[in-house]
Amino acid sequence: MTEDLSPAERYAAARVRAVEAATALAPFREMYEFDLDPFQIEACRALEAGKGVLVAAPTGSGKTIVGEFAVHLALQQGRKCFYTTPIKALSNQKYTDLVRRYGADKVGLLTGDNSVNSEAPVVVMTTEVLRNMLYAGSQSLLGLGHVVMDEVHYLSDRFRGAVWEEVIIHLPESVTLVSLSATVSNAEEFGDWLDTVRGDTEVIVAEERPVPLWQHVMAGRRMYDLFEEETDHGGRGSARREVNPDLVRLARMENQRTYNPKDRRRGKMVREADRERERRQRTRIWTPGRPEVIERLDAEGLLPAITFIFSRAGCEAAVQQCMHAGLRLNGDDARLRVREIVEERTAAIPIEDLHVLGYYEWLEGLERGIAAHHAGMLPTFKEVVEELFVRGLVMAVFATETLALGINMPARSVVLEKLVKWNGEQHADITPGEYTQLTGRAGRRGIDVEGHAVVLWQRGMDPAALAGLAGTRTYPLRSSFKPSYNMAVNLVHQFGRHRSRELLETSFAQFQADKSVVGISRQVQKNEEGLEGYREGMTCHLGDFEEYARLRRELKDRETELAKQGAAQRRAAAASSLEKLKPGDVIHVPTGKFAGLALVLDPGIPAGRTDGHRGFEYHDGPRPLVLTAERQVKRLASVDFPVPVEPLERMRIPKSFNARSPQSRRDLASALRTKAGHIAPERHRKQRAAAADDREIARLRTELRAHPCHGCDEREDHARWAERYHRLQRDTRQLERRIEGRTNTIARTFDRIVALLTELDYLRGDEVTEDGRRLARLYGELDLLASECLRADVWEGLSPAELAACVSALVYESRQSDDAVAPKVPGGKAKAALGEMVHIWGRLDAMEEDFKINQAEGVGQREPDLGFAWAAYQWASDRSLDEVLREAEMPAGDFVRWSKQVIDVLGQIAAAAPREGSTVAKNARKAVDALLRGVVAYSSVG
Repeated sequence: MTEDLSPAERYAAARVRAVEAATALAPFREMYEFDLDPFQIEACRALEAGKGVLVAAPTGSGKTIVGEFAVHLALQQGRKCFYTTPIKALSNQKYTDLVRRYGADKVGLLTGDNSVNSEAPVVVMTTEVLRNMLYAGSQSLLGLGHVVMDEVHYLSDRFRGAVWEEVIIHLPESVTLVSLSATVSNAEEFGDWLDTVRGDTEVIVAEERPVPLWQHVMAGRRMYDLFEEETDHGGRGSARREVNPDLVRLARMENQRTYNPKDRRRGKMVREADRERERRQRTRIWTPGRPEVIERLDAEGLLPAITFIFSRAGCEAAVQQCMHAGLRLNGDDARLRVREIVEERTAAIPIEDLHVLGYYEWLEGLERGIAAHHAGMLPTFKEVVEELFVRGLVMAVFATETLALGINMPARSVVLEKLVKWNGEQHADITPGEYTQLTGRAGRRGIDVEGHAVVLWQRGMDPAALAGLAGTRTYPLRSSFKPSYNMAVNLVHQFGRHRSRELLETSFAQFQADKSVVGISRQVQKNEEGLEGYREGMTCHLGDFEEYARLRRELKDRETELAKQGAAQRRAAAASSLEKLKPGDVIHVPTGKFAGLALVLDPGIPAGRTDGHRGFEYHDGPRPLVLTAERQVKRLASVDFPVPVEPLERMRIPKSFNARSPQSRRDLASALRTKAGHIAPERHRKQRAAAADDREIARLRTELRAHPCHGCDEREDHARWAERYHRLQRDTRQLERRIEGRTNTIARTFDRIVALLTELDYLRGDEVTEDGRRLARLYGELDLLASECLRADVWEGLSPAELAACVSALVYESRQSDDAVAPKVPGGKAKAALGEMVHIWGRLDAMEEDFKINQAEGVGQREPDLGFAWAAYQWASDRSLDEVLREAEMPAGDFVRWSKQVIDVLGQIAAAAPREGSTVAKNARKAVDALLRGVVAYSSVG
């Protein structure tokens, strides 16, 4: 190509290459076997120019390369780089990658329970570790040049998201921030905020998937494309995507009601033919079983695949089903390699524990190329599954949605069994953002030409709705930032109350709230301009028309109020009269479709409501069942009785009367007409309107007539403008109230927290007390409760195992929040201490209510959960894994995770507890040693 260029152009191109060769990016690009994508080059150049960057790109697009360039840049400049991740598994994975590239002497790891070479120039850590370092003013921050925040979209997480914002706000200005996010629909808004709090930040959005994605629906024996072939399939073009008409036909055919048993006019032969056709249709449409899906994908060359099942038990059951079906996806060589890797990775686990952990069944599945992956598994087992899958030795993984969050485990295909999942409160449809996150795993860069997302057919599926889910790129980043007690004392200690308040107002949460206020404020300004115009339109030369309009409005409001009262009184009188009806009463229904003579068969009064006394309310009042003179049996409602009703006569209802029998209805209706057909209903006299005697109405009418504007020829024109003015003014006041409720929300919450901490003597103005300094070292959801327990010596004198049991109540949260069975807890001192903890929580809960600190908004202390106390006590008392897991009825993965969280908080308590005259710090360290054994110790991922 260069020979086609002119000498001047060749010279210019050579100059560009020379400039590029002198950059840090040039040697970095040579480290990779493939060329970097334009968005990666753009981000790296911005970093080298000294700017911060926000990179929002699809899963698997290679955005971590930008983070790795920040590491490269920091090392070249002789500065430090911290690489933060949301979960320990990702930290371990990234640590391994960077050690492989730069060597173990230059890379460290900090994950709360792991500390490796922590003073290295490059340290991989969880985001919480960096937050704690910032509050503690750690010396490790000296010389820090770059911070990479991988998976920064985690700041939407309602439990942990605040940590990301704390880090972004509190990092020194000299630190360059690299934010890596999944594709979000408001990246520009997030970038604007980063620009505000961090300085010059370049926003780079890459929406194009590196590997095109094909969407399918598997129904029966067929796999249908979700979209028509000739339209855009990879999300690369702008062609309009049409739903596959075959799928639409399939849905219509399934939903068609071919047989209606109520249709008695159809012949038997026709109904039989319909049933046969329906049977034939059903054989074409069914949800394929799990082994059948894997076999189909294997036949189509679409393995390896991840099948997302929103249930741990469902994942384990899927593996068993595939094994029982005789499914084998690995050959002999692969099977031997699997066994070799598994035995090497699990060599540290005692043989007696392997049986408890279901090792042999798990290994059999792996050898066949099949595995589950979920949070209930032992972390070591999960790591092995991930490693084997990446190596192509496991071809089918059944996983919960947690796998979609971060772990680098791409597949050729992703299967979604259902589009509904349990969100902790109810079964809800998955969102477009969740669908994008799950299907983002499909398509391995550099391996697959295309990725495939397969949704299994479910009864009642709407292909158009699925197409909307697949075609929507809506995944907005929403802040979950809320001040906490620990955050408050740390901020006040570092910056004082006033500066802390200002800092919190720079949070993304407040930025979003304020931004939403901007639109409302603009509407208020427009409304105010409109009000000015309306005010001119209602100006009257005879007097103050605004005052005249107010009198008219007051008169109208008073008349409306009295009319409503009158209607309510009439309804009450009618309902009261209906309550007095008895079976056999002959009445005249005043209005409605069934107006006329009727016999009461059942008064329709709710059970427990007699003689005017109400056991419970019907919103519509009594609903009498009557027989009309036209032989119809109907249940009437209060709307049929706008006026009170009185019995005209009484009749005996035969015991043999059957409302379903036409003959019975005919005979009784005939007797009704004979008995009462000649009686004319008493006409209801219309009562005098309450407005006629109301003094307030009389006064307002007098003032209206006396007002100068009453005689104006253009009075009604002015009145129309006045009515518009009033409506717009009312709307404007509502908008102003919304603005008032949204501005300074974070700062107001902070003020309430500070007030409560002042009441408890953790703060005195800008001074943090000794108790406050202890609270500053306690991180976690129940930080204040832990501090109060230390202050009240609740844990004094407890053994290490008893202390572990008590501390477990600060971290554990049962998956079933409505457990009816009281959890088993240790006896003796531990039981008394747990009881005292619950008592202290009750006192704090009452204080939070007094100070208007709302747990529903994510602020405050939840009730301690004692569900893990017995398991923690048993494990710290050196009981066997088999015994602990059997009694706890808990998967090994959950047990390890909760144990590590207890260890983490015990470490905080050991650091925060008083050194002199207290046994808590010493016993907390002993409890850590007692818990950190066996499966808990050899699980490298928490």
